[in-house]
Amino acid sequence: MAFLQFDDPGPLTAPVLIASFDGWVNAGSAGTAAAEHLMLGGEIVGRFDADSLFDYRAVRPTIQFTEGVMEAVEFPEVVLVHRETKNRDLLVLTGTEPNWNWQRLGRELSTLAGQVGIVEHISLGGIPWAIPHTRPISMIETASRTDLFLHDVDRPEGTLRAPGSVMSAVEFFVAETGIPTRGFWARVPHYVGATYWPAALALVERVSTHLGISVPYDELVDNAAEQRHRLDEILEGQPDVRAVVERLEAMNPDDAPSGEELAAEIERYLQQRGEND
Repeated sequence: MAFLQFDDPGPLTAPVLIASFDGWVNAGSAGTAAAEHLMLGGEIVGRFDADSLFDYRAVRPTIQFTEGVMEAVEFPEVVLVHRETKNRDLLVLTGTEPNWNWQRLGRELSTLAGQVGIVEHISLGGIPWAIPHTRPISMIETASRTDLFLHDVDRPEGTLRAPGSVMSAVEFFVAETGIPTRGFWARVPHYVGATYWPAALALVERVSTHLGISVPYDELVDNAAEQRHRLDEILEGQPDVRAVVERLEAMNPDDAPSGEELAAEIERYLQQRGEND
């Protein structure tokens, strides 16, 4: 199999490459949930060779059995999905973060971006933060050039060195071709382990506004509201958890509890509730 199998979708209108991977810098699955929503109704036009990207001992395939009979083996994958909107095309890159060949992946995508006329690259992700779920979602933004930032944008200051993700590697190679790149990174309460729908919703809204596209997100709104209700319910039934969240609401970083502390309180509450049901 070729490293990349790509079915050319034909001429594209102001196409944007949007990338998010399940793995590093994806707290609360915010980036991948947003990417999956943005590609709804689209079709897969690109697929990368999984054997070239994954160590199956580290990222094991899922085996499906029915009545003891093996029916399927689902391997991790990285795909490129094309979705048309009213005024521009989206190419959404998503999947499990690969173990191998990040540079090759970046070079292949930067070459493809030039061939199909990508005008902008956007990375989506989530960062664990000492914030409560009762506050609106805030974001950090990054870009390939300082002139791409708006004046009121929240961005890292000074020089920052941190472990990289495959998203950053891809973005770097794309930026080297001259295509402007930017990243939207939602702050996610550090005690939420499941998909955090308010963050996914905020990312979709941010991308939609930035690109000037209309994307229905009623389902995300419903998921976010249901999750907020669930978390508020936990606060009502567990004073210890409520006290920790109130400390976060005070927003004194020195006094902020750890994610492990609050997660342990929530887990204990859920266990108690399960025993009483």
